[in-house]
Parts: sequence; structure tokens; C-alpha cells
Amino acid sequence: MSDTSGPARKGQDFEHSLDKSDKTVAAFKARHDTFGAKVQHLLHNNPTLVPVIVLAVSLAVFGVIAGGRFFSAFNLSLIIQQVSIIGMLAAAQSLIIITAGIDLSVAAIMVLMSVIMGNLAVFMGVPSGIAILVGFVGGAAAGFFNGFLITKIKLPPFISTLGTWSIYYALLLWLSGAQSIRGADIDANAPFLKFFGRTFELVGARITLGSVLMVLIFVVLWYMLNHTAWGRHVYAVGDDKEAAELAGIRTDRVLLSVYVVAGLVCAIAGWASIGRVGSISPQSFYEGNLQSITAVVIGGISLFGGRGSIMGALFGALIVGVFQSGLRMAGVDVLWQVFAIGWLIIIAVAVDQWIRRVSA
Repeated sequence: MSDTSGPARKGQDFEHSLDKSDKTVAAFKARHDTFGAKVQHLLHNNPTLVPVIVLAVSLAVFGVIAGGRFFSAFNLSLIIQQVSIIGMLAAAQSLIIITAGIDLSVAAIMVLMSVIMGNLAVFMGVPSGIAILVGFVGGAAAGFFNGFLITKIKLPPFISTLGTWSIYYALLLWLSGAQSIRGADIDANAPFLKFFGRTFELVGARITLGSVLMVLIFVVLWYMLNHTAWGRHVYAVGDDKEAAELAGIRTDRVLLSVYVVAGLVCAIAGWASIGRVGSISPQSFYEGNLQSITAVVIGGISLFGGRGSIMGALFGALIVGVFQSGLRMAGVDVLWQVFAIGWLIIIAVAVDQWIRRVSA
């Protein structure tokens, strides 16, 4: 008989023991089982939910503090009017920040184009429609120059737009002679420049056409970002530019187009600002850059790019308007209004960091 006590027998014993072993796979409790993690995932999948909640809470709090006059049709419509121009700049800024960039020149482009429109139509006799089209082309060209510096010269967005802010601001001071174009001169020579300052009644509120324009801009850009190939490419570039290039996306072309569109939106805001202010001043909306970034950050759009809905910037602008109006009606000094907005920015960035850890 053959000997079965050798290596073959040992192998059979090992297999027999293995059959009897515990085959249970190690299980770990998923992080998303906790309440906090579930909230984190919910906010990660719905980035606009945070500013919507903040806006609702803000309205409720200031409604209690300021009383019924806060919810009057006049006050609510006034809030929308006050944020309309900054909201348009925030829409342009959102496009840039979604690509993981930043544009410090949006306000300068807006005011420069309004000065160009005013000089052409009021002082040079150019028909208002043509002057406005020239301003639109100029805004797109200014955006193209920003994009060229970033995509071709390979300058960081912060540095390049900081430089172009100085260039555009110097140009608008030169073209305007550091002097405002009075509302009376606009009314006499080019009243169409004030078109978006016109108002209409709606449920007891006076709504400006500029406010309607702001909402339309957000709706159009939201559709472009969510329902076109261009929009998907914009998010892809902001999320991971190298991966987008490997996927065949022409990232430089996408970035260049984003800055052009942003410049055009700034020019449109420049036209609307004439109707909002009633005149053309080279010093108007001087803090527009920071205010637009504030609206974007509070609106839940990540400064790291690739995440967030542009509609969040609209809610962010409204939150700032609600805070300013509510604190003012409560008798709070302007200094502490700025203080409160600063905390809003810090909290918004902290929440964004917390939400981003979902994918970590």
C-alpha cells in the first residue's frame, strides 16, 4: 500500500481544516450611518440647500426682530433691487470660481463698459443701441484678455486679474476724466441707457427691470451649465483639469470661453448699473469684486472648483441683502453689519470644507 503520510496527506488535512474555517468577511460600520454623515452627504449632493436654509432662517429671524415692516412688499423688493448689480457680478464670478479660478477685475470691467457706453451715447452722439453693443464687445474682449493671460501666458488667475483690475480701472478713470456723467445728461441724450432702471408693480411691490434681468442671467447660465456639453466641460475642468485633458476636453479653450462669457455678463451688468444708479460714476461699485466673491462663497460654490450650483450665488447675494436690510432696520451700525458678513464668509467656507470631506 502507498504511504499517505507524506506531503499529500498534509495538504488534505489543510484543505479539510480550511473548509471548517469562518468565512465571514470583516464588516465595518459605514461612516454614512451616523446622522451627521447623512447630513454631510445630503449637502454634498445638494450644494444649493445650504444657502436656501440660511436664507429662510435669516428671513425668519429678521422678520421677528424688525417686525412686519421687514416683510412688506416695498422692503423685499428693495432688497432685490439693491443686490441686482452685485448679483450679476456674482453670476460672472461663479463661472470663474467653478473652474477653480478667481476674477478680481469683474467690477472694473463693468464700470469701464458703462463709461464707454456713456461716452459714446451721451457725448459722441452714437445711437444708444450701438453704444451698448460696443460695450458688450468690449466686455467680451476684456474677458478674453484675462483668459489669454491665464491659458496662453500661464499666469495664475489671481495675479493676472489683479493686474488687469488696475489696467481697466486706470482706463475708466482716463476715459471718464474721473468725472461722473450726470443723470440729466443721460436723460437728454441717451435715455435708453437707463432702460433697466424702469419699474413695474407686482403684488404691491415695485420691481425694476434690472432685478428681472439678474434672475434671467442666472437662469440662462444655470441652463448652460447643467444642460449643455459646455457646462459639463466647465465643471470637469474645475474638478480636475489634468483628468479633463486626458478625457479629451480642450481645457484651455473651455477656460477662455468662460472668461469671455464672464466679461460679457459684466458688460450687461454695466448697462443695468446705469439704470440702477441713474448716472455713470467711475467710483461706483468700487467694492464689487469682494462683494461678488462674498455672494459666491456664501452661496455654497466651492473656491476649489468643480462643485456648486450657480443658483447658489443668487441666494448668496440675497442673503447679504437680507442681512444688511435686517440689521439696518434693527438699528445696527454699518460697522457691525460688515462684521456679520465677515462671519458669514468664514462659516460658509468652513461648511464647504466639511462637505468636501465626503469624497475624502
